[in-house]
Amino acid sequence: MSCLFNSLSAFIPKSSYDIRQEICDYLEQNHPLIEGLDTKFILELENPNYIRDMRHTSTWGGANEIQAACSIWKMRIIVKNYRNHGQKDIEFVPVNQPYEKTVYVYWTGGHYEPIR
Repeated sequence: MSCLFNSLSAFIPKSSYDIRQEICDYLEQNHPLIEGLDTKFILELENPNYIRDMRHTSTWGGANEIQAACSIWKMRIIVKNYRNHGQKDIEFVPVNQPYEKTVYVYWTGGHYEPIR
């Protein structure tokens, strides 16, 4: 399992596997979340394989999946960026809808962890 989906399961009452699959379903139905993004740069994958590969538990999640989670579960996700010893918050909010709660995760550049 990817640490991102494990982190999200601390705030969403579902297994990390179910969260991953629901996010992939959402991305399949809402192509604008991934169209226009350079998915080759993000995950070094070809665009047609992005969702198929993301369904595998060995594939790491990132910004696309965080953005989808915001819209699915109507939450704002603040990523505390601890990469390179910097501490900058990265805010993700639902697309075209209000959020009902805010959750925090930290990111080291290679690992996500929930902040409770």
